[in-house]
Amino acid sequence: MLDIVTLGEAMIQMTPTQSGLLRHARQFERYVGGAEANVAIGIVRVGHRAGWMSRVGTDEVGACVRSEIRGEGVDTSRVVEDDEVPTAVYFKERRRADLTRVYYYRDGSAASRMEPSDLDADYIGEASYLHLTGITPALSDSCRETVWEALRIADAEGVAVSLDPNVRRKLWSEAEARATLREMMPHVHTVLTSEEEAALLTDTPDPEEAARALRDLGPEQVVVRLGAEGALAVGADASVERRPAIDVEVVDVVGAGDAFTAGYLAGQLRGWPLG
Repeated sequence: MLDIVTLGEAMIQMTPTQSGLLRHARQFERYVGGAEANVAIGIVRVGHRAGWMSRVGTDEVGACVRSEIRGEGVDTSRVVEDDEVPTAVYFKERRRADLTRVYYYRDGSAASRMEPSDLDADYIGEASYLHLTGITPALSDSCRETVWEALRIADAEGVAVSLDPNVRRKLWSEAEARATLREMMPHVHTVLTSEEEAALLTDTPDPEEAARALRDLGPEQVVVRLGAEGALAVGADASVERRPAIDVEVVDVVGAGDAFTAGYLAGQLRGWPLG
């Protein structure tokens, strides 16, 4: 039995070996990245079991993505192979230690062609959590339909859904993101979001008020990341719990939210209290 199943796109990540503008880069390191896969890997690294569902091309890029995620101990048996289109790639540009930009090449990718028939209801039903992000429904109409089918399955199977809004403004407008994500909220158990995204979804700049407003839409728990100030959470009794951030050396901010999500969900799996 799996603890968490995730659904979403993973890609090859190319990162220059030196800081500076991408146009000047000559040497790169190759990694695999993708929000939902990152969460699955994080869950496995702290001792739990995770599965990742997606589509990849039958190209070498797709083989690499699937192999590396499987190599981290994540089950990839429900990944669909598409022999008509490629697997996506993205490039990171580290202009400074504290400034990273990301350039995606994902239009028409295999994952953007996910459809409801790709899902295995029994597989989702075995998990304690189904983890989703706002990236997948923004990729295409068929991906949005797939997310809604996954929510329907989770409802029917009694599987808790965790959601990171993870708004990507290059994929859809703020208005479209807000409408879709708010519509999903009644089907979600736990929301894990940033302060900026919470404000976008609620028109409320105060993070505590935004967390309560999101919880009023249906979720049992809403967690808001506050950057250097830590995080806050609103649970079933509407009380607010705040925790300070841990002081660490920042190496790369990309994926930090995914690591937070994996850690938080691991705590929930272990029965740790919200506060």
